[in-house]
Amino acid sequence: MKFNTEYLWFNTDRKRDYVNITGEVADAVAESGVEEGMVLVSAMHITAGVYVNDAESGLIQDIDEWLEELAPFDPDYRHHRTGETNGDAHLKSLLIHHEVIVPITEGQLDLGPWQQIHYAEFDGQRRKRVIIKVMGE
Repeated sequence: MKFNTEYLWFNTDRKRDYVNITGEVADAVAESGVEEGMVLVSAMHITAGVYVNDAESGLIQDIDEWLEELAPFDPDYRHHRTGETNGDAHLKSLLIHHEVIVPITEGQLDLGPWQQIHYAEFDGQRRKRVIIKVMGE
């Protein structure tokens, strides 16, 4: 079995941001030489996430508004009693989730017609990373 591990680093300009990372993940798969297997893509921070969906800008805005409705910024989160101000970012991360697993078939990401891999940042403007772990034959 072959393995390849790579890291992506982010420092977004905005507090909340959505970055299409499909190309970077595909590059990691190509570099691995894996023909059949899977790739794990995981945000290594508790205020960020990774998801698979369409890259259409209106949908991304809808996702952002939906998350803000479900987990709005609120100065009264109990988490803020620790001196933090990012309670909503933790909740948004739980809703999106922190990782995805994508199949690899014939050396390529095996995504549906509109599927793309996205990094979701909910407490940006500081350095964070994502791990890409390619596994297979």
